[in-house]
Amino acid sequence: MERIVEQVHSAIPLKAQRKRVAAYARVSSGKDAMLHSLSAQVSYYNDLIHSRSDWLYCGVYSDEAITGTKTERRGFQSLLADCRAGKLDMVIVKSISRLARNTVTLLETVRELKCLGVDVFFEEQNIHTMSADGELMLTILASYAQEESLSVSENQKWRVRKNFSEGKPWGCTILGYRNQNGSFIVVPEEAEIVKRIFRLYLDGAGVQTIVSILNAEGLRTRNGNEFYTCGVAKVLRNYTYTGNLLLQKTFRENHLTKKKCVNHGELPKYHAVDTHEAIIDIDTFNRVQEEIKRRAEKFTPRAKPEQPYRFTSLIRCANCGKNYRRKMTATGPVWICSTYNTKGKAVCAAKQIPETTLETVTADIDINRLDSITAANDNRLIFHYKDGTQEERRWKDRSRSESWTPEMRKKAGDLRRKKQ
Repeated sequence: MERIVEQVHSAIPLKAQRKRVAAYARVSSGKDAMLHSLSAQVSYYNDLIHSRSDWLYCGVYSDEAITGTKTERRGFQSLLADCRAGKLDMVIVKSISRLARNTVTLLETVRELKCLGVDVFFEEQNIHTMSADGELMLTILASYAQEESLSVSENQKWRVRKNFSEGKPWGCTILGYRNQNGSFIVVPEEAEIVKRIFRLYLDGAGVQTIVSILNAEGLRTRNGNEFYTCGVAKVLRNYTYTGNLLLQKTFRENHLTKKKCVNHGELPKYHAVDTHEAIIDIDTFNRVQEEIKRRAEKFTPRAKPEQPYRFTSLIRCANCGKNYRRKMTATGPVWICSTYNTKGKAVCAAKQIPETTLETVTADIDINRLDSITAANDNRLIFHYKDGTQEERRWKDRSRSESWTPEMRKKAGDLRRKKQ
């Protein structure tokens, strides 16, 4: 019997697959007007993509207060990651400059997305990157966008340097002052903190001690945060507190990298005298600088070792979980919990361990076999080996005589003789 084969037509037509579409929006300033513009862009693209029945809405990626010459943008990188994961078919951008102002970055990004099968549509220029002439047009227009960025950057630099040449500050982020119409105005409550920092340092307190005192009293920085050693150190070195200004101490490398560089003579500096009310007199400021230099010469190691120290990244505090670090003291090097070192005993009561003691305790141990060392209370050291085994050892505190420096002995002797 002859076999008969007939084609059966489906009564239900195949549904066309919708194109997965997202948008990217960016503003380069954190000002209210710009942020409102970003919000408007997000709403616009939301409505636009939803209005197309053949498009599937996949979100709007955005960055705010970030320049287009940089690639370290969270929204931009998230967009690229989703494209690489095959989650998108098309990306809509308002204009070329919104995606990137750097020609190289723009072309590299567009070419990568093109290889991934992702089309980028620039609305203002009406360019689809998947089209035949898309890349040629992009190369030309991206060059204009980069030159526009250079022009904006140069104009901004001219304004800043003009203000510097006239002795006017550009901004103000330091404790104790606010910039009002180009003039530094003293904030009394913050100025008292600044004065106290200088007094405490001249009275012999170290930077860490000052930080602990300020935080213990609930005092805060101008941004409402706790004080840290780096911030207090900057206060002690800031010449602005004398009522004078040293301008253009730093500059930007170029309009693409925007790397901040210290001015070692590449550009002129400007010294403006008596530009605002002083918080610290010049004599006090100079005495503090001399004291900073004296302490640095006394306590700072002359040269850093070429190789890491033996116990670097090996010892961990049992109380707070932070690593121990090496610290030079008057009696020699010690290993100390980083939390205790920066925030004090009130936060972490870990003990510091003299380096000579550590070397004695671990003299018969192969450091290469160790995974970590836990510094516990009661002078206990727990050694965790890479093979999963553990070992516990105790170390002894140094005697009082071993802990004393010649200066301490001399001071104690002078005090004893004075009493007699």
